[in-house]
Amino acid sequence: MAEHEQACFHCALPVSQGSDYVVEIDGQPRHMCCPGCQAVARAIVDSGLTDYYRHRTTAAASARELVPDELQNLAIYDKPEVQRSFINEADVKQGNIRQASLILEGIVCAACVWLNERHVNALPGVLEFRVNYSTHRASLKWDDAQIHLSDILRAIASIGYIAHPFDPGRQEKIYKKERTQALKRLAIAGLGAMQVMMLAVALYAGAAEGMEARMETFFRWVSLIMATPVVLYSAKPFFTAAWRDLRHRQLGMDVPVALAIGGAYLASLWTTVTQSGEVYFDSVTMFTFFLLAGRFLEMAARHRAGQAAEELVKLLPAMATRLGDEGEEVVAVSELAPGDRLRIKPGESVPADGVIVEGRSSIDESLLTGESLPLSRGKGDRVIGGTVNVESPIVVSVDKVGEDTVLAAIQRLLNRAQSEKPRLASLADRVAGVFVGVILLLALAVGLWWWQHDPDQAFWIVLSMLVVTCPCALSLATPAALTAATGSLTRLGVLTTRGHALETLSRTTNMVFDKTGTLTTGRLSLQEVQVFSKLDEQHCLQIAAALEHASEHPLALAIVHATDYDPASTTNVQATAGQGIEARIDGVRYRIGQLDYVSQLAPKNFAEVDEALCNSEQTRIVLGSEAGLLAVFTLADRLRPGSRETIEQLEAMGITCLLYSGDSEIAVARVARELGIEHYHARMTPQDKLSALKALQARGAVVAMVGDGVNDAPVLAGAQVSIAMGSGTQLAQASADMILLSEQLLHLPRVIAMARQTLKIIRQNLAWAVGYNLVALPLAAMGYVAPWMAAIGMSFSSLIVVVNALRLNKQYTERSQTVPGRQTPETP
Repeated sequence: MAEHEQACFHCALPVSQGSDYVVEIDGQPRHMCCPGCQAVARAIVDSGLTDYYRHRTTAAASARELVPDELQNLAIYDKPEVQRSFINEADVKQGNIRQASLILEGIVCAACVWLNERHVNALPGVLEFRVNYSTHRASLKWDDAQIHLSDILRAIASIGYIAHPFDPGRQEKIYKKERTQALKRLAIAGLGAMQVMMLAVALYAGAAEGMEARMETFFRWVSLIMATPVVLYSAKPFFTAAWRDLRHRQLGMDVPVALAIGGAYLASLWTTVTQSGEVYFDSVTMFTFFLLAGRFLEMAARHRAGQAAEELVKLLPAMATRLGDEGEEVVAVSELAPGDRLRIKPGESVPADGVIVEGRSSIDESLLTGESLPLSRGKGDRVIGGTVNVESPIVVSVDKVGEDTVLAAIQRLLNRAQSEKPRLASLADRVAGVFVGVILLLALAVGLWWWQHDPDQAFWIVLSMLVVTCPCALSLATPAALTAATGSLTRLGVLTTRGHALETLSRTTNMVFDKTGTLTTGRLSLQEVQVFSKLDEQHCLQIAAALEHASEHPLALAIVHATDYDPASTTNVQATAGQGIEARIDGVRYRIGQLDYVSQLAPKNFAEVDEALCNSEQTRIVLGSEAGLLAVFTLADRLRPGSRETIEQLEAMGITCLLYSGDSEIAVARVARELGIEHYHARMTPQDKLSALKALQARGAVVAMVGDGVNDAPVLAGAQVSIAMGSGTQLAQASADMILLSEQLLHLPRVIAMARQTLKIIRQNLAWAVGYNLVALPLAAMGYVAPWMAAIGMSFSSLIVVVNALRLNKQYTERSQTVPGRQTPETP
């Protein structure tokens, strides 16, 4: 090693220039070569094992020397071929920036989430780390040039948790393992509590009626034997979490619980051995049982709240039928690659995104878009992985697999929305962070007061104070409601991509709509054919379609899709940009397009044509020949189904609707009139839209924007809350806080109703959490709450919050018959 190079204090390898991995050991800052050595050294220090460095005879070969085999194997997750299964292609193209979804094992309460987020976000190279408490899934974004994924996973392991890339099968196993362990601990606690309570009844009766000393001592020793497995096994998660918090100088929510259980057990043990004072084995076993019962019910409710995300995970099949040179072969979906051809039979799920190359069938997209009826799909149409083929066999050419699919993108966005913390949640977390410290100080002060006035009551009153308070309910109030609401909206076909979206949407006063592709379908269709010759309507339409068949212009496509035609008879095709098309059919010269272009064929024969035909609110194109005008075709962009009802319902909810469009004044005015929108603006550039939106916001309006195109992206980003149509461009969806996958505008009023109901339930949860603690704490301090009552109170405080949030799961299936309370709109 060169003289100027500094050695890693842990493993003695060289420390790279510019790296800054420092751990304070015995009061001295020691430099490490990597985050792995830093994490291990920090774990050694936090565990009080610094003697290892004083007495070792040689440096560790690497950070992995003190790490279990499971952690040594984490390096496999750094391999590109492995990362390909859980990192999407777009992230790899961003250089060294990576993004992945992780599963966290060992999360027991909201404090665990806070500890993990704080610890991982402090690692150099970690750009973002958020944990969804409901699903125990984490969203991680990091710079691979500064830190590797295996280093991050080791850092998480160093604080007592296990993390690994998200895998649906493993997630299911973890849920089952979590449930099985919880049931075992609950069963032992319940059995122990029942046995100890029977003995406690005898001891209470003996204290009142008299009992031989030998019998009393015997009952106490039996109670100790019964209570010991409850404390050492059933209550182990409380002690583990409390010790982990204290090692990291944090006061988590399990600290007062562990103090109460441990203190009561040790005091009772001392009393039993010395044969003096009172025992509290009944209280210890009972509130261990009640706390575990509450957490078990909370766990079940939490799994149910995150069910929407798990339903998405289960949409993809495990196997697929791939077509090759040697015929069909069944392969794992993970082995598929772009370009593979798959045969999908009726009733099977589509394994990956692709395009139909053979066959026609109906595709059920209900779980992704909320569309209840199967949609007809044929050759050339796209299909999405996770949808279900209903009727006939089809062959699909795969173009997106793994993390690049639409389903994977939806999962990432949903996970991001559920793990992001809105303003109310951040406030509750800050309050809960100091809550435990305040409780411990109050318990100490109250204990000292009772010790001076009534020593016999002091211990169990302090016990009750430590147990009865519940900061968990405070931290759960917002995430539980948001998880339930976003899950319900996902089933409805509305994807929430940002955590603040529902909170902001509930306060919306103005909703701005784009026209094309939002209020309208964005696809022109033939509305009317006016014939001005001896030819019939169908013949004119066939001539027009034959002329337009080679064009990709939206007007041409609308004509072509309206009839059957024979393109073989068309010759000498000439297209004039912005004007129209000329060709010969069966020797006759035709033109289709604008009136002045078509009339050049025979100016005299068009002299008496009423130009008003082509100067209306609708789009019209002319068909003519050298003989004169043949027909005029009227085309229009149709309104989306339910658009008028949507505007009416939004206005009834107190939301002012506005229309911003870049189209002509005539076209925009027509749509506004048909929909009943009073405030509209035409011929607006993206900058004009953004300026108008900012002007609304300056007057105090809370603005929601609904759009779909590239030109809508700046306005979507500028609005307080933005909604993109499911068929919109990727740029518009990337700028949006919510995506309307169903493309059904009638869902918008229901989304706003859900947002308002969500905010209402969050406020109810916070009010309950605060009110419960304000009432329970003084009662416990005055001696009115027994320890077993305190255990029930704490358990059900968290449970009530989660169960109240679960009411939102029913909202998406129920159409509200009443209009929610009016907001105060800001009119332009």
